[in-house]
Amino acid sequence: MKKGKLIVVSAPSGSGKTTLVQSLLSQNLPLSFSISATSRLRRGKEQDGVDYHFLELDDFKKKIEANAFIEYEEVYPGKFYGTLRSELEKKWSKGQHIIFDVDVVGGLNIKSQYPDQTLAIFIQPPGLEVLEKRLRTRGTESEALMQERLSKAKVEMESASKFDVVVVNDDLDSAKKEFSDRVKAFLDQA
Repeated sequence: MKKGKLIVVSAPSGSGKTTLVQSLLSQNLPLSFSISATSRLRRGKEQDGVDYHFLELDDFKKKIEANAFIEYEEVYPGKFYGTLRSELEKKWSKGQHIIFDVDVVGGLNIKSQYPDQTLAIFIQPPGLEVLEKRLRTRGTESEALMQERLSKAKVEMESASKFDVVVVNDDLDSAKKEFSDRVKAFLDQA
């Protein structure tokens, strides 16, 4: 099986990474989105197999024991996220490159396993105040979860220098262009 290239996109929650990834996927590039697995409950209109592979906590742990993940992490207590090995194999068998929307630890884990075929991009908010405002605008988190996310964001932002590229999302149009240009240049490399 020929292995394609991997585009890893990581950022603190609320930085705009999902918006940037969706924008890129709309550009008719040879990219396929890697759907992560999670043990958390569905939010809003999320669909199994579309937004995430939703697994019961016990099922997630069984897959960990079976070495079914290329990376996984307990992001919050009892809330696991990970990339199933079967996702990569399925997309590579179709000759596709893969883009990931994953947390910082997961992104760096993928990069360490596939260093030569991975472009790791960190999406950075202009500052923690802006990030907090974006998260509060969503209105989806309790105050306790909001503080947990902000605390995690501070730690994640310290990891930005470990990525190949840092895109500051202070202006969405500029961030989309820089993000797209970097990915296209990487995919065009031999």
